[in-house]
Amino acid sequence: MTAGADATATVDTPLTRLAGVRHPVVQTGMGWVAGSRLVAATAEAGGLGILASATMSYDELTAAIGETKQRTGRPFGVNLRADAEDADRRVDLLIAEGVRVASFALAPRREQLAKLKDHGIVVIPSVGAVRHAEKVASWGADAVVVQGGEGGGHTGPVATTVLLPSVVDAVDIPVVAAGGFFDGRGLAAALSYGAAGIAMGTRFLLTADSTVPEEVKRHYLERDISGTVVTDRVDGMPHRVLRTDLVERLESSGRFTGAVRALRNAARFRALTGQSPVAMVREGLAMKRGNDLTWSQVLMAANTPMLLRAGLVEGRTDTGVLASGQVAGAVDDLPTVAELVEGIVADAAAVLQANAALVARTG
Repeated sequence: MTAGADATATVDTPLTRLAGVRHPVVQTGMGWVAGSRLVAATAEAGGLGILASATMSYDELTAAIGETKQRTGRPFGVNLRADAEDADRRVDLLIAEGVRVASFALAPRREQLAKLKDHGIVVIPSVGAVRHAEKVASWGADAVVVQGGEGGGHTGPVATTVLLPSVVDAVDIPVVAAGGFFDGRGLAAALSYGAAGIAMGTRFLLTADSTVPEEVKRHYLERDISGTVVTDRVDGMPHRVLRTDLVERLESSGRFTGAVRALRNAARFRALTGQSPVAMVREGLAMKRGNDLTWSQVLMAANTPMLLRAGLVEGRTDTGVLASGQVAGAVDDLPTVAELVEGIVADAAAVLQANAALVARTG
């Protein structure tokens, strides 16, 4: 925390008013990471925590929402996959449970968005391009999260510093900045660009409240800012991950080897989630149509859940994949979520106050 920063500082933005939270800080819905404990800790700290449902069965999501409610009475959200076979059923679950925010890694279908809004749920899709932000805004999305290329997981080629102001200028709904944020200076910068807050994944993964194994967290902390790589060998789409021996092997392996691995992992994921083969095929068709993927890419996408689970749940850094933003190289501690959120907001307030004083002196 910056010296002299006020630990009780708050920053009021359209995001805090929209989501009913104290601070404009969002914990993203990271698969295998954003469970009830992390989400509730974020909510209790005054931020917006998002449950990751893509790696949960319907029953697991139901239980996770219930557990989160037991841990906190404050607003939180759930991340949904619009192309999931049971997406409509999950939308109904959020409505029944009175979840405050529905976030989407990809654009929701128009009818999903309308139904959620009709029941008072705030809809915040994530986008990686100006045209995507314009599309969901025209459909009635309440806000958007825009992720630049610095972010972890699926990411695009445009840096946040270029993409963020472009989206802010293009839409008239609140914009939340993601990709490259980890401290109060970043929040102050995002607000200066016109954003209504920041969203972070890797930084929340690297907290004491994260359920990721401690040895895996240390694996992240040992990296420098060049310790990540964007690869399409995980699931056929650009994916920012930690640079590990496994990733190096994936990068050098042939397509046939990748296809065999994908089929094996698809079977393992089906066994974990209880999905029927018919449901998985139906979901693959939806993924292909919704994301304009080739069948090869759809097959490779089966790698993702199990490779991430091996690293982030089982702690197998030798055989798993560790999604990561570039900020991993700038982080060297594991604070509690409360310490993290309060410190970020206090430091941002101090930076904004200092900048205001600077303008006053030179004006």
